[in-house]
Amino acid sequence: MSSETLIIQAGLSERSRKSRLPARLDLLQSLSGLFLALFMWGHMFFVASILLGKDAMWTITKFFEGYHFFGKAYPWLVSVVVAVVIAVFVVHAMLAVRKFPINYRQFRVFRAHAKSMRHGDTTLWMWQVYSGFAMFFLASAHLYQMLVWPQDIGPFGSGGRMWVDGLWPFYLVLLLLVEFHGSIGLYRLAVKWCWPNCSREFLKKLKWGITAFFLVLGLATLGAYMKIGYDYQENYKNGERYTPTWAQQAEESAK
Repeated sequence: MSSETLIIQAGLSERSRKSRLPARLDLLQSLSGLFLALFMWGHMFFVASILLGKDAMWTITKFFEGYHFFGKAYPWLVSVVVAVVIAVFVVHAMLAVRKFPINYRQFRVFRAHAKSMRHGDTTLWMWQVYSGFAMFFLASAHLYQMLVWPQDIGPFGSGGRMWVDGLWPFYLVLLLLVEFHGSIGLYRLAVKWCWPNCSREFLKKLKWGITAFFLVLGLATLGAYMKIGYDYQENYKNGERYTPTWAQQAEESAK
């Protein structure tokens, strides 16, 4: 049988050009991953404002609730932002899943292939798959909480969740997953799209440096919230919201 006959029977002769859909989906996956990674960097700095004090964290929280613009806090504004993040998160997850091994046999083949190659970037991709799979569940739970109860974000509320509700192990695991997954993703994007024009060795060092920085920042932030949750656990149990120092002084002056 000639090659032309095979091409006709396979239906390849009817294809005028290769489909660009896979490339477009890959670009969309890269852009959504970049958005989520940059958002998480910003989110980490926002929550780390607690290291500057409870007033600083309250100010950042009220900024996103529109307090400094409208003179009144609207927590639903936070829900809108979270809804957008959830939408991007779902799209990114759906696009990423198409590259995962679809069954255990494929997983065993890939793992054996990775072990035989001992290629650093392939190993990083494996850890990105593991962390991404775990984040399907943990990150979704966190996003749902922020979507439904944005009014509970604050020094007392956030600290109480860590200590009184005992959620610090959950957020510790989530911190590790997010930082490793995000930093590996950004490294792979830089390699894939050749930006910046640096060697892989330099990019790997930069990636591990960024990972170490955000892990230290995240652990310090987690510890600060746990301390506040411990010190003000009665305030949290009573449903009390944090009042900034200037507001407390104004109330005392009014008396």
